[in-house]
Amino acid sequence: MANFLIKIRVSDRYIFNAILDGHKRYETRAATPKYREVKVGDIFIIDCGQERFEKKVKSVEIFKTIGALLKKYKPEEINPKTHTAQEARAMWHSFPNYDEKIKKFGLVVWELK
Repeated sequence: MANFLIKIRVSDRYIFNAILDGHKRYETRAATPKYREVKVGDIFIIDCGQERFEKKVKSVEIFKTIGALLKKYKPEEINPKTHTAQEARAMWHSFPNYDEKIKKFGLVVWELK
């Protein structure tokens, strides 16, 4: 059975490099129906500008709220630039329509390897 390929764009070069070198092992998105389909073993094609690489999904978890997610993961694990729950919340709230999406679908966390 073939793995599902998921393309995600990362606009922040620092985050792109942190995922590439394994410093950032977890990636999150609003758990919309598209992202709820991602399973262990699926492959992300991660791009930033003209560069891209692949990472395999090691684990998948869905959380109903940001608070529930932050009970398990430290902000730095999600984004090395965030150090507090307040900074992590501000990050998610800065994405277009994320407040509504999180309220409706929750958040998905993928561990990448």
